[in-house]
Amino acid sequence: MGKSTAIRKRSTRHNGATAESRVVRESVLNQARRTLILDAARSAFFELGLDGASLREIAKRAGYTPGAIYSYFANLEEIYGALLGESLQRLNQVVEAAKGAGKSSSAKAIDLLRAKAEAFYVFYRDNPKELDLGFYLFVGVKPRGLTPELNQQLNEQLMAALRPVQVQLEALGLSADESVIETSAVFAHIVGVLVVNNTGRIRLFKQNPDSLFERYMKLLIQRLPTA
Repeated sequence: MGKSTAIRKRSTRHNGATAESRVVRESVLNQARRTLILDAARSAFFELGLDGASLREIAKRAGYTPGAIYSYFANLEEIYGALLGESLQRLNQVVEAAKGAGKSSSAKAIDLLRAKAEAFYVFYRDNPKELDLGFYLFVGVKPRGLTPELNQQLNEQLMAALRPVQVQLEALGLSADESVIETSAVFAHIVGVLVVNNTGRIRLFKQNPDSLFERYMKLLIQRLPTA
């Protein structure tokens, strides 16, 4: 192999490595810019609501021009969808990590049911803005602003966070249909209690949200077939 050929091969490898490094560096920068935009959007949504948080306002908080945001997100709803998707991903991780301590199969299923439901409840109790985020696009009972595809994707993420509750209900003797009904009721109870608490209306009843949640779970477990 001649000297010139060896030099060309080394040059090719060097150029390839340089191009690869450039791609990696650009990918890291793009992710950092995207995260910056989402952080700015989160603060704008939390402070101003969806209707008050314009692309111009988000761009201002992120330190970009409105036009620059379009390189990462097509519109305001896509930004919202990304934020809610990340929120639901964190919720899923918290629920997945929840463990039970029971020794027998029945006790373990009861502990897991309680742990999974409590993880869901505590996530939104300790992060009330995340609960708000999930309801910004609802007027009455109809969601607006999201494409059907994105809406389905987000709903699937929410259902994935609730599925461990359904699984344990089935393990404790409920049919598939009954477990879906009870899982829906657990979700409705958690959201209802927290909305009443976050709006301050719970003071009218002089109740504690944690006590209401614990009481509900206790009654649910008592009426399960194997409990």
